[in-house]
Parts: sequence; structure tokens; C-alpha cells
Amino acid sequence: MSITPESAMREVLEVYPGAQRALFRRYHIGGCSSCGFSPDETLAQVCARNGNLNTTEVMAHIRESHEQDAKILIEPKDLAGLLERDKSVKLVDVRSREEFEAVHIAGSALLSQDVMRGLMASGSNTEPIVVVDHQGKNGLDAAAYFIGHGLQNVRCLRGGIDAWAQEVDPKVRRYRVG
Repeated sequence: MSITPESAMREVLEVYPGAQRALFRRYHIGGCSSCGFSPDETLAQVCARNGNLNTTEVMAHIRESHEQDAKILIEPKDLAGLLERDKSVKLVDVRSREEFEAVHIAGSALLSQDVMRGLMASGSNTEPIVVVDHQGKNGLDAAAYFIGHGLQNVRCLRGGIDAWAQEVDPKVRRYRVG
């Protein structure tokens, strides 16, 4: 499925999950209530009310950002191999405390202020960090945050802990939220 200027923002976000982050990063669209958009609003409408942005350029930016996001993702089986080869890998879990306490990948740390400070002040911005979420929908935002703050070797587990449970470790219990 591809997007057009007449695609509703809901559809844009389904096809390109990182579109809101991409729009905010370049155009300051969608990051707060004053620059937000409705799921039913079309991409053309969003562009029109934000300085008549060129929809072709905006769509190209969303696609390019999506390709960049794909480079950040690491497959569950590739992560398993990396963990075996490199003991310095830090797994940072961005789920809720309740989710983390119920099930997590061995050796991972729940993101907290202390963990964040440790990552940012480690003195080396090249240590491998892999962000883990539930199903791979929120982890890219956290990975982008770390990358934006100078950490250079940040990845995000494709499909989150759910994909890990399916593809690597069936002892990790799968669950649904809400």
C-alpha cells in the first residue's frame, strides 16, 4: 500500500509507522497539541495548514525516514547471535514496569532515569545498545532519541519482545496489552 496526498493520516501512519517522528523532526508537525493532526485529516490538509508544504516533498521525506528506520532495526535472531558474541551489548527495555516485571529478555534493563544517565554518561558512545519494546512500535522513538543525543551504535529489536518470544526464545511468555 502506498500513500497519496489524499491519504488520511491514520493510513499514512499504518504504512509508515515512523511518519509522525519524521514530520516532527523536519517540519515540527505532530509533536504537540498545537501542531498535531487528526487521524482523519489528509496529508494534503496537514501540508496546507502548515505553510502549504509541498506534498510530494513531504511524502519523499516520510519514505526516506522509513528507510532510515529500517536500518536501525535488528532481527531477533541477529540479536541472539550478537548477544552470544558481544557481552558489552546493553538491552534497554522501554515497556512499562509491569510488563518488564512480568516478562523480559535476560540481561535487559528497564529504562529509568538512572539507566538513561548511565547510557548518556558512559564515556563511550559506540557501545552497542538495543532498545526493546512490546511489538516494535515504540522502540524506534527511543532509539531515535538516543541517536539524536550522540549515541552511535543504537538498534531497535524488530517486532519487540513479542518477536523475540516467537523467533528466539519460546520460554518468554507472549502477552497482549489493553
